[in-house]
Amino acid sequence: MNIFIVYSHPSKKSYTSQVLEQLKMELMAQDWNVEISDLYAMGFQCDMTEQEYEREGFSISELPIPGDVLTEHRKIEGADCIIFMYPVWWSDCPAKLKGWFDRVYSVGYAYKHIDKLPKMKTIKYGLVICTAGHPNKLLEETGISKSMERIMLQDRLGTRFEQKEMVILGGTLQIEQVRDLHKTLIKELPAKIKNYCA
Repeated sequence: MNIFIVYSHPSKKSYTSQVLEQLKMELMAQDWNVEISDLYAMGFQCDMTEQEYEREGFSISELPIPGDVLTEHRKIEGADCIIFMYPVWWSDCPAKLKGWFDRVYSVGYAYKHIDKLPKMKTIKYGLVICTAGHPNKLLEETGISKSMERIMLQDRLGTRFEQKEMVILGGTLQIEQVRDLHKTLIKELPAKIKNYCA
């Protein structure tokens, strides 16, 4: 099994980083291949250049795709499951991850398919894991969790994934009350991945 994690958080001291470490241990215990794009650590450029915009905005597929984007394409093509992991900031993902979608989901590859260009393969299982300060109940009552699910699952993952799911690890402002629950949820993920990617 090949797992590709797109991870977006600037601090190694964060709770999100702790969850990533547990997730890595759970996945590696299955003897699976795990590849991580740590967007902050690798200095991933989240802003489009003018030439990239012209390629995307005007569908000029003859313009070159940048090398760092092609590297992400190769990681996608090798994956059975892709996990997007990040903290919730202002009801969405960090700009670094939004920029990953802006640049990596390039025209001809992830949308507006063109015969002469490689097309993004359909991934068996897409999983979104995000940490949030507010508890899940409040995120549900305010409609924030529904909005996040709609944007990530329906738009960004869309039909590019056969199965998709979002796991919100909420309540981190009172971390000791939710830590054990979060650990249990992460521990259960390999079984879900096996189920969807078998």
